[in-house]
Amino acid sequence: MADEKLGSASALQATLAALAETIDARAGGDPSQSYTAKLLNKGPRKCAQKIVEEAGELAIALAAEGEDNVASEAADLLYHVLVGLRARGVALDAVAEKLDGRAGVSGLSEKASRSSK
Repeated sequence: MADEKLGSASALQATLAALAETIDARAGGDPSQSYTAKLLNKGPRKCAQKIVEEAGELAIALAAEGEDNVASEAADLLYHVLVGLRARGVALDAVAEKLDGRAGVSGLSEKASRSSK
């Protein structure tokens, strides 16, 4: 299982782009009609709490549950991360820029550079 590759990101990329558009469209909407609007209406702190909750659920799934539940929990986490970013006004392009800047850099080296700042 650990030897399997993640596979192509193209389907995920398209899905995340569509999800981001949906989140943008629901921002400012009626919180009684949209869970996304409800979360955004509660602000970044509530979004952060949901991200922590979903990350914990994903960690548990990774440790002890089947692949389908792992994928489901990962989807929940990604959704809540996108909502949190929207709540803070952080564009996905800014996140992509940070990831691009780390491409080809050892994770150990990148982490060490952050801790020295």
